[in-house]
Amino acid sequence: MNKQFLALFFFIFSLSLSAYDAVGHRIVADIAYQNLTCKTRKQIDKVLGKHGIIYESTWADEVRSDKKYAYSYQWHYQNLNDSLTTTDLEKLLANPKSEGAHLFFAIDSLTTRLKNDKNNAEALKFLVHFVGDLHQPMHLGRLQDLGGNKLDVKWFGKTINLHSLWDSYIIEGNKMSYSEISKYLQDKYEPQKAAFKTYSVLQSVEVGYAIRTQIYNYDYSDTNSYHYLYFFSDKQDEMLYRAGIQLANILNSIFK
Repeated sequence: MNKQFLALFFFIFSLSLSAYDAVGHRIVADIAYQNLTCKTRKQIDKVLGKHGIIYESTWADEVRSDKKYAYSYQWHYQNLNDSLTTTDLEKLLANPKSEGAHLFFAIDSLTTRLKNDKNNAEALKFLVHFVGDLHQPMHLGRLQDLGGNKLDVKWFGKTINLHSLWDSYIIEGNKMSYSEISKYLQDKYEPQKAAFKTYSVLQSVEVGYAIRTQIYNYDYSDTNSYHYLYFFSDKQDEMLYRAGIQLANILNSIFK
């Protein structure tokens, strides 16, 4: 592939990505906000405004319409091969730019930027968004199908792509606002909250990658969407909750 083709490829791919939609990102940010230390919450509110972590959680998607942020387009995803081991994933996280400036690189570099300048609103808004992206399993998808963007599935009789199913449609099926879903997830996982707070980024990636494999291996000749929801709803719930707790962990570490 020549450089011009690669640039066009990544540009088109990035435009099709939105990770969790606005509701999903706000769910993650709200869960995180509820789990920040008082000191961290106070500092973040100072940088982004009260509850700004929630309201600005979609900013990284919105600025993709601005060419000056073209460098960030490929930060929204990390193309992963099939059958990676824990050691493989650990190596990729430890060398976040080994396969290009993608999602692992973005989270690593933005964390460093914020540690060096805790008033860096742009880095903070990016980081809030990309930790959400990290927990959407199709953002760890295959290069050849653009993280499921090129795979059509049937969803309650409608043809959609697999990526958008995980970005939007499963969440929308709850018919609840972001704050309602956030509260529901915090209630649901309250008994496991202490355990979730101990999980590392690597453990989150492992779980998301395992779900990603299950998504790809699902028998899509079964077009009964209720079967799909029965199998995957709890898994998406867990990833949304994990994302919120992991984001809180990262921010509490930065702003301690």
